[in-house]
Amino acid sequence: MPVPNYQVIMLPLLRFSSDEMEHSLRESVDFLAEYFQLTEDERQEMLPSGKQTLFQNRVAWASTYLRKSLLLEATKRGSFKITERGAAVVKQNPTEINVRFLMQFQEFIDFLSHKKDNNDDSENDLIVRENSINDEKTPEEALEYSYQRIRNELAVELLNRTKCCSPSFFEKLVVELLVKMGYGGSLKDAGKSVGKTRDGGIDGIIKEDRLGLDIIYIQAKRWEGTVGRPEIQKFAGALQGHRAKKGVFITTSSYSKDAAEYVSLIDSKIVLIDGVTLANLMIDYNLGVSKFALYEVKKVDSDYFIDE
Repeated sequence: MPVPNYQVIMLPLLRFSSDEMEHSLRESVDFLAEYFQLTEDERQEMLPSGKQTLFQNRVAWASTYLRKSLLLEATKRGSFKITERGAAVVKQNPTEINVRFLMQFQEFIDFLSHKKDNNDDSENDLIVRENSINDEKTPEEALEYSYQRIRNELAVELLNRTKCCSPSFFEKLVVELLVKMGYGGSLKDAGKSVGKTRDGGIDGIIKEDRLGLDIIYIQAKRWEGTVGRPEIQKFAGALQGHRAKKGVFITTSSYSKDAAEYVSLIDSKIVLIDGVTLANLMIDYNLGVSKFALYEVKKVDSDYFIDE
């Protein structure tokens, strides 16, 4: 089954805690993974940032929502136990616990609307509540997937603009990217090699490092169609003609399955960079893009509050 959303997790998490013993988040994650019969791949599925597993994030937020409703209480860092209110809810034997269910508790309503003393409903409070009821994503998921969507849209725009560039501009772009990635020494040194060899399927050469201990041969193709095995074979043959073992083939399009399989069978090390990868590398290394906005996401530093 797919990884359950955090609202589905809340009821089994509360029932798991109904023994009135202290439980850790790690312990709860392991139990619930078994409860939902998750496969190893599902357990290891990551958020887009790659910093936390999707399931652990959802269990953590299920725990947070139950604590904000005073159904669970924190006992120490990363641990909790059921409250009297939580035990009473379990005895009611609800069919599910979700955000709508938790709306019966004023503490949870205050948490969602960030209110303290004012119990009057405002339009913004009602919007926050309605969105929370209908949203199956945790706050981190919503933020990360929104970021990923923006990044994907940017990558598409970058690739479209790159395809409209002249061949000479594309070669310059490729060199600038490789230099930003740490290859080629200075941009001036790298630029001397590109666009001058035109020898047997090679568009240029670039230093592998700043000391020039080795060189990498480059093929840069601003194409629309799929790059097939013949083009890669031609490039590999050119590498052999120069007694070279390393090459980078960069295209604005994609590679056929045969082309990808071919590079895994030959002695020369050829890295294939397709259009999508190229656009994402440009984003990662700030080539052709500029910062528009920067958001910091912070969390409580639990170590700070340890009273020694």
